[in-house]
Amino acid sequence: MTLSPLAPKGGFPDLPVIEGVTFAAIAAGVRYQGRDDVMLAHLCAGTAVVGVFTRSATRSAPVLDCEAKLGADSGEEAAFVVNSGNSNAFTGGRGIATVDAVTASVSQICNVPQNRVFMSSTGVIGEPLDPARITNKLAELKAGLSPNEASRAARAIMTTDTFPKGAFATVDGITISGFAKGSGMIAPDMATMLVYIFTDAKIAQPRLQKILSRLTDKTFNCITVDSDTSTSDTLLLAATGKGPEVTDEAAFEAALHGVMLDLAHQVVRDGEGATKFVEVAVTGAMSDSDAHLVAMAIANSPLVKTAIAGEDPNWGRVVMAVGKSGAAADRDLLSISFGDILVAEKGWVSPSYTEEEGATYMKGDSLVLAVDMGIGSGVATVWTCDLTHRYIEINADYRS
Repeated sequence: MTLSPLAPKGGFPDLPVIEGVTFAAIAAGVRYQGRDDVMLAHLCAGTAVVGVFTRSATRSAPVLDCEAKLGADSGEEAAFVVNSGNSNAFTGGRGIATVDAVTASVSQICNVPQNRVFMSSTGVIGEPLDPARITNKLAELKAGLSPNEASRAARAIMTTDTFPKGAFATVDGITISGFAKGSGMIAPDMATMLVYIFTDAKIAQPRLQKILSRLTDKTFNCITVDSDTSTSDTLLLAATGKGPEVTDEAAFEAALHGVMLDLAHQVVRDGEGATKFVEVAVTGAMSDSDAHLVAMAIANSPLVKTAIAGEDPNWGRVVMAVGKSGAAADRDLLSISFGDILVAEKGWVSPSYTEEEGATYMKGDSLVLAVDMGIGSGVATVWTCDLTHRYIEINADYRS
């Protein structure tokens, strides 16, 4: 897979060790040959685990199992087991049996209560997942557990990703570190794709869950690649309690927000076939929810996204997207900008705007489309990418 032109220039970061967390990865042949495709994370006793998941009506067996287990007693050890290549979604009773078999085996081999084993799967939908592919490798995975294997674990969960995604932060002596996968089927309705974040913070599980849920709406629920919501979207956050207690919640939340937003942006930058990273900023809407409707309508529009891919400053397509969004709007109060360039205002093209100026701006690889609705104080910002021929090529051949 050719590296996305929007990939971070420094590559995968050197993630700091989180006390109480160890990782391992292995090639199990779930779907891919000759590459790691299963990762295991072991979490020390006392770890608080929280999460958010897709609200898809066809969510996978692993998602349903994780949802049922959240809130379990955090006094014992825990584990995350993740495979790529097969999402174990839309596989009926067999899918549930697979989750039970894998989590039971992790429980036995790693001496972790089964209700504290969280499984995630990503990949093709509708194909049975043979649990033996994973269970046969668990003893070897356990033997390979190390606090320094986060990078390898991040690579093991990739599917059509062109690069692994990692981010970290420190605040008040607390360390936060995480990694994610995601490239296509990205329009989250909770969290996104697969994301795993770890911290040594000492914080109660209910308090941490509230923070995570708040931040999800500001980060992962504000990105889209192709308007499609996965059946497998999972975000798990584990706090081992081996570091300082969270006393300044605002500072901790700000640091966690930075990690989550960084990972969310990296997912967009690795959008299948993407060549442009696009911020859509809406102001002046009747409400924040209306602003979000408008921003997502623009970000998800194939016509807007293909214009961006072709470096065409077709602001009429932005007007179209605003109009179809369902949000309150007044054509004659609307204004549109590309970066600092005022393109349209008062229901018409701006007298100062030139097509040449717009075309030059669109050649950049990082763009801002700004819309002021002019009717209220609602605001929203979302992030997306362009839609290119490469997206079609990747998805036309996905199961081949």
